[in-house]
Amino acid sequence: MALLDRISSPSDLRRLSERELVALAAEIRDFLVASVSRTGGHLGPNLGVVELSIALHRVFDSPRDSVVFDTGHQAYVHKLLTGRQDFSDLRTRGGMSGYPSRAESPHDVVENSHASTALSWADGIAKAHELRGRSDRHVVAVIGDGALTGGMAWEALNNIAAGRDRRLVIVVNDNGRSYAPTIGGLAHHLDTLRVTNGYEAVLSWGKRTLRRSGAPGRLAYDALHGLKKGIKDVVAPQGMFEDLGLKYVGPVDGHDVAAVERALARAKAFGGPVIVHVITEKGRGYSPAEQDVADRFHAVGRIHPETGLPVAPSRFSWTKVFADEMVRIGRRRPDVVAITAAMLAPVGLAPFEAEFPERTFDVGIAEQHAATSAAGMAFAGLHPVVAVYATFLNRAFDQVLMDVALHRAGVTFVLDRAGLTGEDGASHNGMWDMAMLRVVPGLRLAAPRDEATLRSALRAAVDVDDAPTVVRYPKTPLGDDIPAIDAVEGVDVLARHAGPGARVLVVGIGSMATTAVQVGEQLAATGLQVTIVDPRWVLPVPSALVKVVGEHDLTLCVEDGVVEGGVGATLAQRVTEAGIRTPVLARGIPAQFLEHASIAQLVEAVRLRPEDLAADVLGALAAADA
Repeated sequence: MALLDRISSPSDLRRLSERELVALAAEIRDFLVASVSRTGGHLGPNLGVVELSIALHRVFDSPRDSVVFDTGHQAYVHKLLTGRQDFSDLRTRGGMSGYPSRAESPHDVVENSHASTALSWADGIAKAHELRGRSDRHVVAVIGDGALTGGMAWEALNNIAAGRDRRLVIVVNDNGRSYAPTIGGLAHHLDTLRVTNGYEAVLSWGKRTLRRSGAPGRLAYDALHGLKKGIKDVVAPQGMFEDLGLKYVGPVDGHDVAAVERALARAKAFGGPVIVHVITEKGRGYSPAEQDVADRFHAVGRIHPETGLPVAPSRFSWTKVFADEMVRIGRRRPDVVAITAAMLAPVGLAPFEAEFPERTFDVGIAEQHAATSAAGMAFAGLHPVVAVYATFLNRAFDQVLMDVALHRAGVTFVLDRAGLTGEDGASHNGMWDMAMLRVVPGLRLAAPRDEATLRSALRAAVDVDDAPTVVRYPKTPLGDDIPAIDAVEGVDVLARHAGPGARVLVVGIGSMATTAVQVGEQLAATGLQVTIVDPRWVLPVPSALVKVVGEHDLTLCVEDGVVEGGVGATLAQRVTEAGIRTPVLARGIPAQFLEHASIAQLVEAVRLRPEDLAADVLGALAAADA
C-alpha cells in the first residue's frame, strides 16, 4: 500500500518514521507531476513545498491551528495531506479548486489568491484568539519571498511585531522567485541570510569550546553572549527582522523534513511572533522544472510528464502582440519605459526588457507602488507603460485615481487577461476594471477587438501625455482580424444587415465584437435590420456612439466586464442624458464571484453566448410590441 494512500488527515503523518516521510515526499512529487500534467495547474510552486507542508502538518494541529497560505497556489500538497487526493477534476467546474477553498475543507482558511495578504489575515486571527482567550491555538502564515515584496506584507509585519505574546508563526518560503527571480532590497537581504547558514554550526562550536575551557559561570555566560552577538553580526545578519521585534529562526533547508520540523517546533514553543526562514527550490524533484530558467512550470497547461512539453502548442496570443508592439514603440520612442509587478514574462515585457533593460522596471508584487512610481516618471518626462493582469489593477485603484489621474499624468496601463479567465477562479477573473475605472476623471480606455486594433490602441495610448490611458485584452486565443466596413466619427461599423423589421444596433466591446457579429447574423436571419459596431475607445463613451444609438429602435451592448456600472450601463446613462428614448440592453458579467470553470462554461453560465443575447433582443422587441 502506497504511503500516500494511508494519509487521510494530518494526524496520520505523525505515525510515520523519518524514513517513511522521505518516501512520502517522493510519492507526493510523483503524484503531482502525473496529476497536474493531465489537468494543468501550478506545478513548480507545489513541488517546492512538499517537505515544508509535511512538517507543518506534523507540528501544528490544523484546523485547530490556522494555516494561511499566501497566495495559495502552493497548497496542493496541503490538500493531499488533508484528505483531498482526487486531482482528476482539478480546476474544472464542480471539481477541486486550484487555491484553498473553504467550501472544500475546514483546513482551508483564505481563498483569495492575490498576494501579500496572508500576514494580515494571520494578524487578525491571532488578535481574535487573544481577545477570546484561546491561548492554546496557533496561527501559521506561509508566505513566499516574492510576496514579501508587497507593501501590505510589511504593514502587517509592523503590526504583528506589536503583539509580543500572540502565538503567530511566519514561514518565509524562500525560493528566490515569484513568477520570476525576486527583486529588490528584500531579495538581497534574504540572499545574505541564504548563504550564511553556518550560524548554528559556529555557535555550537563556541559553546563546546567554552565548556572545555572550564571558565566560571558568569564569565562563560558573558563570553557566550559576546560570541552570539559577533556571530550574528558577521554570519547571520537577520537584524532586519529582530529589530522589528520578531524572533528569527533559520535559514533552514526546506527539503529536510526533520530540520524544518525542529525549526517549527522551536517557533511554536516560543509563545510569540516568530519568523522561520525556509530555503526551498521551486520545481524540486522534476528535472524539466529544475532546469527551467524561464519558470515555465510555475503554472502549466496539459503537458507530457516525461518532457514537460505542452500537449497542444499555444496559439498566437494577445500578449505576444503586445510584446511585439511594445518593442516597436520602444525603438521609436526613447521616453517610453515599461513597469510590471513581478510578472515580466507573463505580461509580455520580456522582449522589451531584453532590448531595453535600463528602461524596464520590475517592482515586485507592488501594484500600488508601480502606479505611483509611474506618475513620478511621467512628471519627470517619461511615458510609463504599466503592464499587469486586469485583476491586479484592483489593488492600485486609489493610486490610479489620486496619483495618476488627479495629476493628469501620461501613464498607460495595459491589462492582460481582462474579462473571464476561467480555471483560476473568482479572484483571477479580470472583470472589474471597466466598471471600476469609469469613475476616474479624464481616463481613456480602449478595448481592442483583434491584433490590428490592439496595435493601434497601444500606439494611440502612449501618445496621450495629459491623462491616464488603459488598453485591455482577454486571456482567450487571438482570432482573425475583423475589418471595419465603415466608420462613424471613430466608431467602427463591422456589419450591416438589411431587413424589413425593427432597427437594432449591436455594440461589441473589445473581444466581444466577435460575439456581436454572430448576434447580428442571428437577428438578421429573423428579418431585423441590424448594425454591428465597435467603438474601440469605450471610456469615456464616444458621443458618436450615443448619436448612432438614437438612429435605432433598440440597442444591445455586450461586454466581458461587470455589467453593473459597466460600459453598457454608462452608454444607457449617456443616451438618457441626451434625451434619446432608444432602450439600451446592457449585457455583461453579473457582479458575482464566479467559481472556477472553463471560460466557455462561464460564458454559458452568465448568458453571453450569441444565442442567449439574440433571444434577449427578440424578447425585448416582443415586449415592446405587446
